[in-house]
This record gives sequence, structure tokens and C-alpha cells, in this order.
Amino acid sequence: MSSVTVSGIASRHGLGAQGWPESATQHWNLGTAPLVEMAVQRGEGLLSKHGAFVVETGKHTGRSANDKFIVRDAVTEDAIWWGKTNKSITPAQFAAIREDFNTALAGKDTLFVQDLFGGSQAENRVKVRVITEHAWHSLFIRTLLVRPEAADLADFLPEYTIVDLPSFKADPARHGCRSETIVAVDFEGKTILIGGTAYAGEMKKSVFSILNYLLPLKGVMPMHCSANIGPNGDTAVFFGLSGTGKTTLSADASRTLIGDDEHGWSDTAVFNFEGGCYAKMIRLSAEAEPEIFATTQRFGTVLENVVIDAVTREIDLDDNSLAENSRGSYPIEFIPNASADNLGPVPQNIIMLTADAFGILPPISKLTPDQAMYHFLSGYTARVAGTEIGVTEPDATFSTCFGAPFMPRHPSVYGNLLKERIAKGGVDVWLVNTGWTGGGAGTGGTGSRMPIKVTRALLNAALDGSLKTADFRTDENFGFQVPVSVPGVDSTLLDPRQTWSDKAAYDEKAKALVGMFIANFAQFADHVDAGVMESAPKAA
Repeated sequence: MSSVTVSGIASRHGLGAQGWPESATQHWNLGTAPLVEMAVQRGEGLLSKHGAFVVETGKHTGRSANDKFIVRDAVTEDAIWWGKTNKSITPAQFAAIREDFNTALAGKDTLFVQDLFGGSQAENRVKVRVITEHAWHSLFIRTLLVRPEAADLADFLPEYTIVDLPSFKADPARHGCRSETIVAVDFEGKTILIGGTAYAGEMKKSVFSILNYLLPLKGVMPMHCSANIGPNGDTAVFFGLSGTGKTTLSADASRTLIGDDEHGWSDTAVFNFEGGCYAKMIRLSAEAEPEIFATTQRFGTVLENVVIDAVTREIDLDDNSLAENSRGSYPIEFIPNASADNLGPVPQNIIMLTADAFGILPPISKLTPDQAMYHFLSGYTARVAGTEIGVTEPDATFSTCFGAPFMPRHPSVYGNLLKERIAKGGVDVWLVNTGWTGGGAGTGGTGSRMPIKVTRALLNAALDGSLKTADFRTDENFGFQVPVSVPGVDSTLLDPRQTWSDKAAYDEKAKALVGMFIANFAQFADHVDAGVMESAPKAA
């Protein structure tokens, strides 16, 4: 372009220096207020009554996991765990995508650029540049990642670049993809291209994938987890897939929040990869989740696919007509007790969360290091009827490392790192079921959701150390240790079989779930030692 207008604080290492076309207007590293103003002016969404910016993402209301591809070349050939999760494209196919992205960028009259960090610990972070066509996407990623000091922006030289163009339509024949949506990752070229989807979470998870690729080489454990610090300086990390309560349970008023989703565990700290939070909003309760609910009333929060009345500008968090996966992104400082440093000491407790919709797992169990690796690699939870199209009965989900879509390397790389750190630090590991008790979910299910008060009481006992002195029994199905009694908790709830009126039905369902675990873990049998294999549940 012959004339380029730049606003904000632009790096001297501009888009042209990276080989990207220069648009007529570039907005660099703008803050919340100007980005919200521009998003409203551009018709990208609505400002709610209480100040949050509300946007619809169209047909994509979640990640497009089947549309993500990694360039397979000499660098990645032996480094990536190729398969269903990590699908490949050729360098030539990526070059065609990049060429077409360049053409699309050249046709934009306005672009938004953010220079940010992935990672709060200086020695373990990555510099990321994110180029977007939407103002609200620029606000989103600025909120979610770690923001450099203004003085560092003028000379910011990115290590990785993400380009997000929802208007881009991929061509399967030319690009080697499967639809008009594409998330193309080139680790050698340090570039990620996102097209055909407006779901903002693709950007944040792309940074997570970068760190999951880089950090194990430095002996740092990347984790899909939330983390907080107790009043005595004790760090706890919470692993769990979407819907298990990871964000809710870590936002505890009595503990300091490090972060809600992505962290690294180095020799000296647990550090947040991000500078913001990304919470599920559907049916959010002011009573059960007051800290998170309060963020929906704040200027600077972005609400995705939350229903809003266009006249009154009232939001309805209970309405799932746009998406079950409605989301809110907000700066971590919106949580009153958030860590100022975005990091804390190495952990003393690890919580693995699962929402068992079959009603089989106890509400809390204590794991050995071998059992911890087994359940970490398993990454079990269950989808519930009604949350996804076509799901009418509980459906077991195994997502290795509690985050398979974001783990480029073989799961054993992360599992061995975790096992080593647990053993080295004498860390206590707990498996917590936030799912169903008294029966299963789904059509005809007799169960009910585990009361959050019970879960919090058990977590508090685990984190304050009192649970370690309880009497334990060995679970007959999974072999882990289960407390017999905990003050303030109905002891019947601690033994799931006793909560079922039909004990034979419990036994039958437990046998089926054990079989699912064993079948799923077969893929890891050649990558773990005998101790881990002996930690598997035993088929009757």
C-alpha cells in the first residue's frame, strides 16, 4: 500500500518485515476502551446494560478440532504425536494457505495487531504477535494473554505470529483441509493461520499449543489446569476438561487465584500462561460463583454467544439458544483475590477433576504417583445428554493429559514429566468427581449432580491437610484410596455404591466403565512402566 496509517504503539519490527501485506490502517496494541469503541462502531456486537461487550460467533461456538492441521516436515516428523488429534499437511499446502492469507490481508482496509507474551515467568515465555480483522478479537487476545509493559512494545520482535481471519474460506482441494475452516500450524515457520471461524478461543488455544510444544524441551511441565494459592502459601493445581468445574472451583474467595486454564510447572514456580480468564457462562450462578458472575457486569469483559435483549441490553445467562458453550473473557484482575505476579510456588496438591455422568466414581480419592500418571493419561470425563447434538445418554470422553487437542507431543512426554515432579516434590494427588451420584445422568437416569457444597468441603479438607489423616478404604473397582468419613459430609456420598438404590445396576455400570478405561489405555501400554500399568482398574 502506498499510504499506511498507524495508531497505538507499533513495533519497529512491522508487518512488512515479516512478509505480511500492509493494510491502509493498522491499530497496534490498543487498550480496552478504544477497542470496545471500534467494535461497537463496526457493528461487531452490542454493549450490555452493565458494560460487557456481547458478540455472536456464528456457526462456530467452540473449537473446530477436526479442522486443525500441523505442517509435517523434517522438524516435526519425529516430534509430533501424529494421529486423530494431530493431523498433518505438507509444507506445500501450508505455503498455499499462507499465500492466500496474504491475498486476503492485502484486501483488508483495517487490521488490528497485538504484541503479547504467552507465559508469566520471564525465562519460560514466548513472544506472540496476533493479527486480526475484528476489533473484538484484538480485545479478546489482549485480555487473555500477558500484556508487556508499554516501554517494551516499540522494539517487540515476535517469535510466533497468529493471523485470525474469520472471513477467510479455505479450499480443501488446494489447502489439504476438510472444510472452509482452517487452523494451520507451522512450528518450523512459527506461524499459525486461523480462518473460517469467529470463535475466539482458537487464538488462545493456539498459544497453548505453542507452549506445549516448546516447554517440555526445557523440562517445564505445561498443564491444562487452573491454579490457586492457599493462605499458607500452598499451591494447588486443578486439571479438568470443560464442564468439570475447573474455573469455578479455583475461583475460591479463601485462596489466591493464579489462573483458570493454562499453566507451566518449572523448578521454581507454577506460572500462568495467560493474563485473563475464559469461563463458561451458561447458567452461571451469582450464589454459587459470585466472583465469576461479577465479571459479567464489568466493562472490559467480552461475552460470547450470551443472549442479550437488543432494546434493554439485559443479558440472559440461562438462555442456551445461541450456544451451550457461551463464554466470558475478562482480565484476571477482575477476580478480587488474583495473584499480582500471575504465579506461585510449586504445588503441594494436584486435583484431577472429572464429571462422571455414570455415577460410579467417588467424590474424592487419593492417588499414588503411578495412579496419577494413569488417570492423567486417561483424562476421563463424560458428556451429558443435552449438551451436544446427538448425545442422549452419558458418553465417556477420554482426553489425554486433560487436553489432548492442545498436546502436540506424545502424551507420555507430559505424563512422565508430571510423574517425576509429583515424586520429586512429594505432591498429594486427588481425583475429584464433580459429576453424578445416586445413579447416572441421561434419559431414565436416577442420579443427581454432586452438590457443589460437598465438593468444596472435600477440597478444603484435601487442601488444608486434614484429609490425609482420615481413614481410607480401597476402591473395589479402581484401586485408589477413598476416605470413609469427612467432617461435614454425608458418609453415604463417599461410597457411590451405597447411593444407588439398585446395587446390581451400579455393579453392572461400574464394570462397563472399568472396561472403557482399560480399552482406552491400551494405546499407552508400550509407553509407560509396569507400575503405571499395575495402577489400572481391574476387570471383574
